[in-house]
Amino acid sequence: MAIKQKEKIMVVDDEQSIRKYLRTLLEVDGFEVETLPSGKEALQRIGEGERPNFIILDVLMPEMDGLETLRQLMQVDRSLNVIMLSCSNEVNTVVEAIRLGALDYLTKPFEKPELDAAFLKCQQKQQLRQENQALREYCEALTEDISFLAASPQMLKIRQQILQIAPVDVPIFISGESGVGKEVVARMIHLRSKRQQQPFIKVNCAALPGELLESELFGYEQGAFTGAVRAKPGKFELANKGTIFLDEIAEMSTHLQAKLLHVLQDGQFSRLGGRAVVNVDVRVLAATNMDVKEAMRTGRFREDLYYRLNVLSLHIPPLRERTSEIPLLLRHFMIKYSEKYQKSSPEPSKNLLEAAMRYQWPGNLRELENFVKRYVILEDDEGSFRELLEMTSQQQRIAPREETPVPKEQGLKALVRGLKDEAEMEAIADALEKTNWCRKDAARMLGISYKALLYKMRQFNLDSGRGSRSTAAKAAAAAREAAAKEAVAKETFKEEVPLASVRGS
Repeated sequence: MAIKQKEKIMVVDDEQSIRKYLRTLLEVDGFEVETLPSGKEALQRIGEGERPNFIILDVLMPEMDGLETLRQLMQVDRSLNVIMLSCSNEVNTVVEAIRLGALDYLTKPFEKPELDAAFLKCQQKQQLRQENQALREYCEALTEDISFLAASPQMLKIRQQILQIAPVDVPIFISGESGVGKEVVARMIHLRSKRQQQPFIKVNCAALPGELLESELFGYEQGAFTGAVRAKPGKFELANKGTIFLDEIAEMSTHLQAKLLHVLQDGQFSRLGGRAVVNVDVRVLAATNMDVKEAMRTGRFREDLYYRLNVLSLHIPPLRERTSEIPLLLRHFMIKYSEKYQKSSPEPSKNLLEAAMRYQWPGNLRELENFVKRYVILEDDEGSFRELLEMTSQQQRIAPREETPVPKEQGLKALVRGLKDEAEMEAIADALEKTNWCRKDAARMLGISYKALLYKMRQFNLDSGRGSRSTAAKAAAAAREAAAKEAVAKETFKEEVPLASVRGS
């Protein structure tokens, strides 16, 4: 009987007590442990061909610190599984360690369960690397990358759910914001299912109007409509024995939803213009970025179809809720597009990485991927950093205005007043343009006095130069915002200062 080989762990720490403690702790668990007092000795052992399963590396060491040791280790072999140790958990140090390639970070003193959890996380990431490589090799013919990268607890949980539900041949409903990776999840489900050797067909239900979408899904016979010069099979026929992914399914017309429900129930349909019944065996994966409950409440999405599709469901969280994955995703996309565009693989600066983790990424993975494309093509770390700062600043400028509460009644009054002001400004700006900014002629055209025109121009800030309709529109927006703020202030004053107290003063 073959004896299972012990896993090797290299401990690199200048403190003898820590080395001794870790050796005792790890050997009890059956690991083969090698301890070294310096980064230079660790580099020498790795240079000689030693490849431990894990390296536990201290940050603060004399001569060569842990971060520099990590940098040089990654230059030798980026597949090394390194866990950093430190007396502090400063954000800058943690970010730099992850950027350089560390898989986890522990703060001294630590308990045994924390070390066990770090090993488990490293093993999961190592397994993910192997699976991602296998997926890439399996899908070389595909034009889209289907790697499923996960580092956050939410995505690791989703990955585990995918492994559980993929082999079970039932429909799955995938929800999440635009760009979070719903198609990547759908492809992974297919590749983990019993249908993996069969076709995977994607249909974007929002890309085609109802009539065209119906013919795309179910096909048509010759002469079914003008231009149907020959019969054409639909996506369901092409996906027979495989998987069909219906993206943005909530955009489908209710008429087509009814037909889809019939296909899900009976596994059969007729082509457009045809009489023969077509039988299919297809697994349906559906996705949407819409609030499904609200869509059902308003009648845009059929409840019976939703409950038929929602045998099992997955919700993919937005990137802003899993920022710990950003360094991993950045590195993944940089390697991918460096190879594609034949550029040298860049090392993002610490400032860039920190800025990327602060930004909210409203476009999720799609926005991040496009940012990395620009970064790789332009090879301008400083410019990309400034771009991120500007996007973050713009986000912060917009957010407070969206969250400002406006009392309902006052808000309506402010809106009406703002629309009235905008209409007046449009008319005045138009009259001034037509009269080449002759104010007397403009007043005559508008049917108001010259004095009234001057007053209105000052009110709408049109007296400082030759304005335009765009000037009027900007002024209208400013007027509306000012009116809304005034309304909020008045309402707040009423709430905070009772009328009786005002009278009493």
